[in-house]
Amino acid sequence: PGYRRRTRCGGWGLPRSVSSLAAVGLLCTALTTFICWGQLPPLPWASPAPQRLVGVLLWWEPFRGRGGYPKSPPDCSLRFNISGCRLLTDRAAYGEAQAVLFHHRDLVKELHDWPPPWGARERTDKALVLRVFDDQEGAVTLTGKALETVGSRPPGQRWVWMNFESPSHTPGLRGLAKDLFNWTLSYRTDSDVFVPYGFLYSRSDPTEQPSGLGPQLARKRGLVAWVVSNWNEHQARVRYYHQLSRHVSVDVFGRTGPGRPVPAIGLLHTVARYKFYLAFENSRHVDYITEKLWRNAFLAGAVPVVLGPDRANYERFVPRGAFIHVDDFPNAASLAAYLLFLDRNVSVYRRYFRWRRSFAVHITSFWDEQWCRTCQAVQTSGDQPKSIHN
Repeated sequence: PGYRRRTRCGGWGLPRSVSSLAAVGLLCTALTTFICWGQLPPLPWASPAPQRLVGVLLWWEPFRGRGGYPKSPPDCSLRFNISGCRLLTDRAAYGEAQAVLFHHRDLVKELHDWPPPWGARERTDKALVLRVFDDQEGAVTLTGKALETVGSRPPGQRWVWMNFESPSHTPGLRGLAKDLFNWTLSYRTDSDVFVPYGFLYSRSDPTEQPSGLGPQLARKRGLVAWVVSNWNEHQARVRYYHQLSRHVSVDVFGRTGPGRPVPAIGLLHTVARYKFYLAFENSRHVDYITEKLWRNAFLAGAVPVVLGPDRANYERFVPRGAFIHVDDFPNAASLAAYLLFLDRNVSVYRRYFRWRRSFAVHITSFWDEQWCRTCQAVQTSGDQPKSIHN
């Protein structure tokens, strides 16, 4: 029932007969040829940033321990055409930073590893420990002098909450103390610093890769591939896979579940051998569109079959004719029938690659890009104070 939604071509999914299926498929694909590709929303950093020196401190190195960033900070000017950035890893420079990045997954593990209240002479009183979580989720209790110093920081400094997991996989999210952070940085378009997992950009040179209408079909020996690292029978994507695999063969790769190891040639070369890739997200939330679409499908040259937010949400980022959404079909059997139809009709299948004439794919670089985009956001923002209440 969760997948029974009206399609853009009208009706409740595709007819059962192959002839009617083909007609509907051709009609939908034909309509996409009239889409104005230039209507995709521009990213907020499309215009050059002013050259104002800004310091951004990464308080924790995401996921990799607390021993300092293992490599030199990126050159924002060279990598992303953002000048005037001073990226910091030394906490001694805390007072000089205009922004401090806090990664959520490390935040919940390091409740006591926080900047001291700015201006406090000593940090020996346990009552001065910064409150990170509200009381209902095991907060540190603060009284007296501590309440006066909570959240105090160098004048004008912004604390930026950074997270790239979905709400379903973000422990401690509901318990975060209100007004602790000034900005959010995430894949959501309503973040203060919006950094998606990937995006399409207009081609300036037709010879840029990936070129042409699509990859060579002679290389594609399989029909449907899926790479999944965390297998959970309770997830919607696994339940849908079980339904789909009853009607069409799906080759699963991964370390858990029924998957087999990814061949030595690597993920992208493996997926490139298939016509379709299941870009199934681990949970369905607004704007949560990960590397499963941008890298695993688009870069590999497979047509993505997506399960995540609704179709309209995907179309904010990619042309409607670039992917197949499970919600377009009343059930997995209808989707399987359409994939088999496309397998037999090469000319219709190729139309899913027409977007490549106008666009190329950018894959976000973790965590260099977030660091530099924070610098750019500070440069382009005003001095109006702000805090995140919820």
